[in-house]
Amino acid sequence: TTRKMSKGTSIKDALAKWEEKTGENSKEATTIKLFMQLPPIEKMDASLSNLAKCEVLSLSSNCIDKITNLNGLKNLRVLSLGRNLIKNLTGLEAVSDTLEEL
Repeated sequence: TTRKMSKGTSIKDALAKWEEKTGENSKEATTIKLFMQLPPIEKMDASLSNLAKCEVLSLSSNCIDKITNLNGLKNLRVLSLGRNLIKNLTGLEAVSDTLEEL
């Protein structure tokens, strides 16, 4: 038997699940928690650019390997990326003006 690798959860799907669970609109929310997704999030995709009002974003305990697509997050203060596969902090420049905590 051949085993298919399960595809990771996309940010878009994780946001849809989060909206369903919380009843909030991700485009308006200031705090968004997408930690420990199953299957895990592997990429910080362009869906993040819709989160202009987000101040606190939690993506910890996933399988993200690089920091990307943060340029739309104009109000981001806290970014939680612990327990991922990130090797370097390239990509944080996009939020360097507002980020207070990593």
